[in-house]
Parts: sequence; C-alpha cells; structure tokens
Amino acid sequence: MSKRRINKVAVIGSGIMGSGIACHFANIGVEVLLLDIVPRELNDDEKKKGLTLEDKVVRNRIVDGDLQKAIKSNPAPLYHKDFAKRISTGNLEDDISKVKTADWIIEVVVERLDIKKQVFENLDKHRTPGTLITSNTSGIPIKFMSEGRSEDFQKHFCGTHFFNPPRYLKLFEIIPGPKTSNEVLDFLNGYGEKFLGKTSVVAKDTPAFIGNRIGIFGIQSLFHQVKEMGLTVEEVDKLTGPVIGRPKSATFRTVDVVGLDTLVHVAKGIYDNVPEDEEHGIFQIPGFIDTMMEKKWLGSKSGQGFYKKVANEDGSSDILTLDLNSMDYRKSKKASFGTLEKTKSVDKVTDRFPILIAGDDKAGEFYRKNFGAMFAYVSKRIPEITDELYKIDDAMKAGFGWDNGPFEIWDAVGVKKGIELIKELGKEPAAWVNEMLEAGVDSFYTIKEGNTYYYDIPQKKHLKVPGQDAFIILDNIRKTSEVFRNSGVVVEDLGDGILNVEFISKMNAVGGDVLAGINKAIDLAEKDFDGLVIANNGKNFSVGANIGMIFMMAVEQEYDELNAAVKYFQDTSMRLRYSSIPVVVAPHGMTLGGGCEFTLHADRVVAAAESYIGLVEFGVGVIPGGGGSKEMAMRASDTFMKDDVELNRLQQYFLTIAMAKVSTSAYEAYDTGILLKGKDIVIVNEARQLAAAKAVARFMADQGYTKPIPRTDVKVLGKQALGMFLVGTDQMVAGNYISEHDKKIANKLAYVMAGGDLSEGSLVSEQYLLDLEREAFLSLAGERKTLERLQHMIQKGKPLRN
Repeated sequence: MSKRRINKVAVIGSGIMGSGIACHFANIGVEVLLLDIVPRELNDDEKKKGLTLEDKVVRNRIVDGDLQKAIKSNPAPLYHKDFAKRISTGNLEDDISKVKTADWIIEVVVERLDIKKQVFENLDKHRTPGTLITSNTSGIPIKFMSEGRSEDFQKHFCGTHFFNPPRYLKLFEIIPGPKTSNEVLDFLNGYGEKFLGKTSVVAKDTPAFIGNRIGIFGIQSLFHQVKEMGLTVEEVDKLTGPVIGRPKSATFRTVDVVGLDTLVHVAKGIYDNVPEDEEHGIFQIPGFIDTMMEKKWLGSKSGQGFYKKVANEDGSSDILTLDLNSMDYRKSKKASFGTLEKTKSVDKVTDRFPILIAGDDKAGEFYRKNFGAMFAYVSKRIPEITDELYKIDDAMKAGFGWDNGPFEIWDAVGVKKGIELIKELGKEPAAWVNEMLEAGVDSFYTIKEGNTYYYDIPQKKHLKVPGQDAFIILDNIRKTSEVFRNSGVVVEDLGDGILNVEFISKMNAVGGDVLAGINKAIDLAEKDFDGLVIANNGKNFSVGANIGMIFMMAVEQEYDELNAAVKYFQDTSMRLRYSSIPVVVAPHGMTLGGGCEFTLHADRVVAAAESYIGLVEFGVGVIPGGGGSKEMAMRASDTFMKDDVELNRLQQYFLTIAMAKVSTSAYEAYDTGILLKGKDIVIVNEARQLAAAKAVARFMADQGYTKPIPRTDVKVLGKQALGMFLVGTDQMVAGNYISEHDKKIANKLAYVMAGGDLSEGSLVSEQYLLDLEREAFLSLAGERKTLERLQHMIQKGKPLRN
C-alpha cells in the first residue's frame, strides 16, 4: 500500500470553523478548496449592479465573504497574509466535482444530522475512492452520519474535531465510526501531531467526546457552585486563572469570548444525551444563565455578558461586572484571598495545589469542592469516553489551555488526598482508583528515563505514554541530565554530544546570571561536547533584558558598571555566533528584546510557528544594545549587493527597530529580517521543537562545523543615510507623529545604522558597529524621559520586559 500524502484538502462549509480550518491547512502549505452553498436571492448591492443569480460572483458570495471575514479577523487565522493564495473557493453546485482531486474532504456545515447526511450523499458521488472524509462535528454521533454510505466511504470516514480558533487551540479529537479503518486512525493521529501541530487524541463516539465533556462539566459545575458559595464573577475569575495554570481569561471572561450561546448549546446537548451520567443535573442550565440567554447577554458578540464595556463622557471606558444576584451591572471589584497570597512566591503551578486546598478561607473551600468534584467525575469517565487517563489530561491542556490536566492535578495533591476531597462532597471515586492504590501504585504518572508513564487500568501498571519519541521534555530530564545551574539557567545534556541552555529566570528575562550561564555552557560545549541549543519549555522564550537592573544602574549613574554590563551582553551575543561549536536557538511565544538578539546571533534558528519576535527596546526609551542594532545594520548591508536601492533597504531594517515591530508568527519574522530564508526553519508543533533543534545542531557538527571569521565587510552609508534619517525624524516631529524624545532615540539609532557620520559609504567591522551601539544605548539610558518610562513600567508590575 502506498504512503498516504495530503497535498490538497477540500473543506465543505465556510463559516467561522470552516474558514479557520481552511486557513490552518494553508498555513502548513496544503492547497485548499473551500466550498459553500449558493445564495437563493440577490442582496441589495448585487441588485444595484444588475447582477443575476447566475453570475459567478453571486454564486460564490457566501464562501468568498466568509473567507475574507476570517482573514481579516483578530487573532489572525493565517501565519502570513500571502498564505491566503493557497485557498481557492467555489460552491457546492458548480464545483462539487472538484473534490475528486482532494486527498482529504472535511465537512464543516451546520450541526444538523439531516443536512450533514445530504452533504455526505452528494460527496460520495464525487470523491475518489480511498480519499479521507471526515466531519468536524462537535457532538453529533459519528455512527449516524455514515449510515447508508458506500463501504469505501465508511472505511475512510471518522470525526475530526478541531477547536476554535483552529490555528491557536491545539486539540485535535479523532472519533472513529463503526467501520473506520485502523490505517485511517493511525494516519490522522500522526498527521495531526506532525503536520498540523496538534495534540491528537483518539476519542470514543460519546456525546461531546473528551474535551467538551470534561470542560463543560467544569464550567457548569462552577455555574452551580458560584451561587452556592456566594462568589462574585471577579472572585471566580481570580481563582480559576493563572494561579492554577489556566488562561488569564479564566472562566467568565472565556465564556464571554467564546459566546454564552455556544456553551449552552453544548451543555444542553450533553444533558439530553447522557441521562445515565451520575452528574446529569450539573448540565442543567442554572436560572441566571437562562436569564442572560433571554436578554441576549451572550458576551463579546452581543456587547455584554458577564462583563460589559461602557464609554464615559470624557472618552475613557470602564469594564462593568454582572452581579449574579441582582442581575445588574456594577463597577468591578478587586478580588483577593489570603490563600492566594501564600502562593505568590511559588513559581511552579503544581507546587501550589497542595497550598490551595489547605486554605482556611473561601478560596480553600472553593478549591476543595472544585477539585473534588472534578476528580470524581474524570475517574468515572473511564472507560466511557476513553480507556486511557492521559487522553483526558491531553484534551484539557490542548483544548482549554490548562497547564495541568485533572489527573496531573490529582497527582500534585496526592491520590489519597484527592479521594478525601471526593468523600467530603459525599461522592466516591471510580473503583479502579482504590484498586490502583491497593496494587501499591500511588500516582497516575511517573517519569522513567526521561519519559512519562501513565497508569493503565486493565494492566494495573504504568505504561509509556505513546508518541514521546519525537519530543524532549525538559521537566522529565532535568534531574538526571543537569551539568550546570545558576539562578538564571540550567544547562542539560541532551545526549548525542549536544548541550541545552534553559532559562529559568522570571519570565525568562535576561540578566547577568543568564549571560553567565550561556558563557559557561559554551565553555562546556567547546571543551567536551559538539553543539549547543538554547531552548526552554516555558510559555515564552524570553521577554527580554532585565530592565530593572538597567534602571538601577542608570539612576545611580553607575555608567562604568552599565557599560560593562552592556558590553558583556554584546560579547555573549557575539560568542553565540563565533564559538567553535554550532549554536541553535529555538524561540517560541514572546521572543522580545534580548531574547530576539540571541535569536539574531544563532548559527541556525529553529522557530516555533507561534513565535512573536521583535526588537521592542524603543518602547523603553533605548535602542537594542545586545547586538541587535548592529545585526540589523549588517543584515541590511547584506542585501545591498542584490539591488541598487541601498537607502530603501536600510530604511526597512531601521523601521523594524524604530517601530518596535513584533511578528505575529515566525513566518512574518522572515519579512522583518529577523529570520533568514534558506537558513532558519519553522516548526508547527512546538512540542517537537527542541528535538528538531538538537537534530540541527547535531547535523551541523557532523558536517564539520568551523568557527566563522568575524565580519569586517559590513557596508555602511554614512552621512548619506544619516541625513535621510534626520530629515525624516524632523518631519515626524513637525507632524506631531512623534515626540522630541522619540526623535532623539530614532536619531541615535540612525547614527548606529548609518555607521556614524562617515563622509562616504565604507566597509566596517561588526565591532565598530557594536561600539557605536553601546555608546548610543548608554547615552539614552541616562535620559530623564527614559528613566521615567522605566520607572513607569516597574510601577505597572512589568520590571522584566523591554
């Protein structure tokens, strides 16, 4: 049997989900055909133009309109605007025959079984045998959809449930039908993870599958609990946000974003279809939610939900909060709990859980009830919705943005303690949990040789979680692979002659300890290893340099110390490029300021697609001082040989810094010149990134890596470029686009990138530009306006981000 390849996908249905799915396949380079129905009547604009129902622009109006709306939406569904060219559109009457060229057909039409069955009947006439055909249903039983279809159709049919928005939420549920072949399931499982960048979870064909069954239970449980405990909306969002490793939007803000009607629809579907569920009543909609539905307080889509933004007469705005007792909006109240204060110094989320459930205030009571109910519920969903407990955790982490799944949280508080919480609620865990303890197993997970093992219920022992071979999880190897540590980094031996530098500072900010750690890692690698990777498994690669440290030196006018600190940063960046071993940097998430400068100086970059990279120092009142200004001048110089518009090229790189541009994906970072085509690569699945970076470092070493020679051939344009920049900043001030202080920063940057006020274009060294950069940085760091900006950021609680 030939290996299955996906070169073209047909998406049937162009609504929010259909267009989002189409965009994400375009993101990964797949050709997409997007189809929807033909309009039955002309709109007013079409009538004015004299169009008819037979005109193609009319017949494709729905699909074209939906796709354009999706492309313009925020957050963007595409990694790069040019990727939209990979999507062609059509309608289900004129273009249905084109699905015969698709390798995979995905149905994303309205959630009605009768309509889906009609669509499948039509598709079955046109699809090529062997083509994958799946439904993105969020709850309709898969077994009903393929009834009456051909044998080949049923063999290649299953559910593939993407979460919205498809680019950003990582859960990809695969739900087999009665006759789905194992080959299809195995292929989709691997394709989702490797190509789409998802966490693939094969689920059973039960109502709401895994993610929504558990997630909606959690939200509905909170809805009932909030009134019982007398909690406010703000208090619940404080308790269910980042403190327990959940998104900042927590519970009620998340519902406002998703839409209350969407949540109610799924909850009612579960309520109607699982009458035997022991928590059936939890899925019944509480009275205050019914009231909100009647008043159409659905959240962001209707302008108000649990929160409401109102404009004031002076042009400012306030966020009001819904009082769940009076059902009136009121000014927001700050929520605070003594129990949460005890966790402020605890960085690791799993270490907070024992503290939270031990609280003697309302917060402690909330967590005991909330976790106890969740532990009992998930234990009893096995084997109903899945046979393996890790799939429930994977679904909640990938679909709802939890740092830890329910069984991981249970492990964190202790299995026996979790059972106590369950029994305090008058409930019991599933029998298998007690049997596990009786068998001498006291945790759901364990780590062996860097791999995660989960408790398998039928075999009553821990088994290796499948699919880990492509991943390197630093939490799993740190204890056994650590070769150096200080307060800013851990250096780990990844095996095969490659070291890794992992930042462990707050928000992975770059300070003296991180710089010392990188230099130590290079020392170790040059002596006893073959290559170095700089990567971590945190939410962000690095938010930049520790501006608190810069602020203190500048306030105290310790300019010798500040000069030494900046030079140490520059030297460290240069050492990344000019060491005797290959250095690969693996950015992901926010990669700002100093984190971006490390990326710029790597021999190779292996970037996660979801990387937001930029030199943002202008916002603080300085220029990039860790080699970033020098590097952008050099990269501009490298383009001069390719065309004659040298000033225009230099201006583009200048504006990347001056406008503090941050790419909204790694692909956009190619446009800003931060990533280089043909040299740096992008990985869609962030979980694979570290292993890929290690492989690149190993490959470079195996090919015979030679330490590069420092550059002395950087072309700078001197007074010609400097004059252009100075005229431009004068005009910006005159037009009230920038302040005098902004002009001063821009002029300092211009001086660096022009190579100073040289009388003519010249070739200079990197060190020449670094000296100019450092001098400019130091002069700006002492400016009163810069110090005011720094102080303002620190007062706002952002001392580590430049």
